[in-house]
Amino acid sequence: MASAADGLLVIDTDVLIDYLRDQTLAVAFLEGCDQPLAASVVSIAELYVGVREGAEHQRLDAFVSAFEVLPLEKEAAMQAGLLRRQYGRSHGTGLADALIAASVQAAGATLATLNRRHFPMLDNVFAPYAKGG
Repeated sequence: MASAADGLLVIDTDVLIDYLRDQTLAVAFLEGCDQPLAASVVSIAELYVGVREGAEHQRLDAFVSAFEVLPLEKEAAMQAGLLRRQYGRSHGTGLADALIAASVQAAGATLATLNRRHFPMLDNVFAPYAKGG
């Protein structure tokens, strides 16, 4: 279903949150993917910021365990700083986005995000669906 080749597909935080909120398009997209799925350690951290203890926390634990988690190595962290410096002002790329982009680049993967504007440095990036549509 994804527009990426058969390689690793990294799912950005916005799509993961939509899935957890049972947004129809996100659920259809993720459940329709037939390629390996991953998430950045940065996205995992972002998901846990708002989690409530109890059933919600357990659901998130189970959800996260279904993904390969991209680590953040020293070289990628250095690259992220350079990406943030280069694209922060012009494209609104924050540090979290730069860290995700650098880990996607290091893995040679494709990124699925709803905010392509923040990722001009990536050649393999696409919006899997349009918000509200």
